[in-house]
Amino acid sequence: MILQTHIPSFPLNQFVDFFIYAEGYNPSHSIDRFLPDGNTEIIMDFDDAPQYIYDNQSLKEKQACRHVWASGVRTEFISIPSGKHSAKFIISFKKGMAYPFFPVPMNEMADRVVDADLLWANDFALLREQLLGIKEIIRKFETVEDFLLGGFQGRQVSNPAVQYALTEIIRQPDQISFARLNRNIGYSQKHFIDMFKRQVGIAPKAYLKIIRFQKAIGEIETRQEVNWTNISQDCGFYDQAHFINDFKYFSGFTPAEYVRRKNGMRNYVPVG
Repeated sequence: MILQTHIPSFPLNQFVDFFIYAEGYNPSHSIDRFLPDGNTEIIMDFDDAPQYIYDNQSLKEKQACRHVWASGVRTEFISIPSGKHSAKFIISFKKGMAYPFFPVPMNEMADRVVDADLLWANDFALLREQLLGIKEIIRKFETVEDFLLGGFQGRQVSNPAVQYALTEIIRQPDQISFARLNRNIGYSQKHFIDMFKRQVGIAPKAYLKIIRFQKAIGEIETRQEVNWTNISQDCGFYDQAHFINDFKYFSGFTPAEYVRRKNGMRNYVPVG
């Protein structure tokens, strides 16, 4: 299996977390449940066969994705191919920072997977064809970095109010106070929520729930002994019942079921 990542240089690294190139992954299962992580991605698949999104209950195919597509921030889990025998290039944006690269407000991308041609005409399709002709992975990374810098550099500016809120939510999801946040930002609550949704995709409180859930996922992955009461308190949940309810909403599993099912890849749970 080939799995390489690359962090782009300044100023792109203010908006893009990293690039991923993956090839030759061969798990025993075919379908993963991918859990909400607060991220937005652009995926280039180098196979001509379509990749499918599956119904979460029946696991029947419900949407075909071909060549290049974008996945917005999710508030619900999604059932996707496990990546068996595929070769992919993924642009993974920093949380809440994909908006300069999209031609629509990010709330129009929330809980959606959209073919790139519908958003950027054939720009990313041409980039994919270019990458197909490049053998060296580092050159693939450099080519995508040049493409993003050349095509979007003039739009790479951030909203300081939303950026401040994002930083606080991500830094201390267990302690955040939206009343204090609104006072520090200085905008009306309605105006701030609208700005946040247009840049990030969903409202601040909904995004905070995802970040708290992700903090819990991280604690489960790193702690040798799992104590659900301690995890719920450390991650900022009101009580253990709220923790279990939120966890089941975002994953479809109770925390204990998640521990039994997980296979070492954070946010990916085999289901088929």
